[in-house]
Amino acid sequence: MTIHWDSLLAVFAASLGSTVAVVVLVTVALLGLSARSAGTTSATAAPGHRPFPSAAAGTAVAVVCLAAAAAVVLFGLWVMVAR
Repeated sequence: MTIHWDSLLAVFAASLGSTVAVVVLVTVALLGLSARSAGTTSATAAPGHRPFPSAAAGTAVAVVCLAAAAAVVLFGLWVMVAR
């Protein structure tokens, strides 16, 4: 029995990359949705923190990021089912 280390490394790199991508996309989506909260204004924001220009822009960013995360997950499922 032999272990194909190059294939194992390729699978590890792909799974690590897709995991990091999905986590970053969901994090940015939550950041965009936080722009909708009524309590966050420029006067109450922490120093050095610049909120989104508007709630609509934050919502648009959240929708795009969640759609991209869903596309990554669905593509991964499609690759597994197709083989």
